[in-house]
Amino acid sequence: MTKYAGYIGTYTKGDSEGIYSFTLDTEAQEIIDIKVAAQLGNPTYLTISEDNKYLYAVRKDGDMGGVAAYEITNESRGLSHLRSQLTEGASPCHVSVDRENRNVLTANYHKGTVERFAVDDAEGGVRQASSVIHHEGSGPDERQEKPHTHYAGFTPDERFVAVVDLGIDKLITYQLKNGELEEVNSLSIKPGSGPRHLEFHPNGKMAYLMTEFSSEVIVLSYNAENGSFSVLQSISTIPESFTENNQGSAIHVSKDGHFVYAGNRGHNSIAVFNADSDSGKLTFVEHTSTEGNWPRDFEIDPSQKFIVASNQESGNLVLFSRDESTGKLTLIQSDVAVPYPVCVKFLHVK
Repeated sequence: MTKYAGYIGTYTKGDSEGIYSFTLDTEAQEIIDIKVAAQLGNPTYLTISEDNKYLYAVRKDGDMGGVAAYEITNESRGLSHLRSQLTEGASPCHVSVDRENRNVLTANYHKGTVERFAVDDAEGGVRQASSVIHHEGSGPDERQEKPHTHYAGFTPDERFVAVVDLGIDKLITYQLKNGELEEVNSLSIKPGSGPRHLEFHPNGKMAYLMTEFSSEVIVLSYNAENGSFSVLQSISTIPESFTENNQGSAIHVSKDGHFVYAGNRGHNSIAVFNADSDSGKLTFVEHTSTEGNWPRDFEIDPSQKFIVASNQESGNLVLFSRDESTGKLTLIQSDVAVPYPVCVKFLHVK
């Protein structure tokens, strides 16, 4: 029997208390053991260290916002608070950590900033931010009145940091030098598209950029020498016939690199694409309903045979089985209640 442990980040409104833990039982094909792992405000995005010892979450506390570090208890998978770094104003919307657990990055939508925090070697907690970059500019959409940084993560070789800004339609590459972020490259995305999240292909040569406003996946080639990107393809995540409000959400790539999955809030679906093994370009496969409202995130499980999706507004997790040869999804379970779920993360499996 194989069971995989995971965590859910939420908006703490209604009945939500913070971070929830869960277990995916792959033999029974069900999500079980939903419980509160840590009580804190609006932990909407989470990341887990490669060694599964630490979890980092965005955090809101009154008029302050920032990042919180937790130690993961091995047996119970409970979370023990280590340290938080909070500053005046809104909390970030995205957090990530490098493989050696030395650097934590956050992207702040409301402030239009990207921040770097050093990790304390002794306890895994985060120190005060050593570098804070403020973006400048705007875009043509009414929601692009200023920068809205939405994603910050390391490139596959971790030589660079890739940052996506929804407000200014840009993908900006930074290098980390002596604890400071320095810009090295920038790619302008189609005006008004609202780029949101980035996911690299396993080969490290391509990347997939999800847009929120135009509901597209933009296929990018990546130059690991200088950290630059170039556009190869744009493909819609919603049907042409769908004319209601839709906002693109999460994007993930299967470990074999053969399939790309993109979330649609409004159409309430996951779009499935086949990725060409040479070019990385996408071909549409199907749409699968998320059986709920406003699918904010989803994650492919460590076995690559299941996907767990989170419907923010209907408050339910959904379990799909995944055909590894076709990429298609089959609904298994849709009645797992979690209030205002946003982010889904599994512990790493070697």
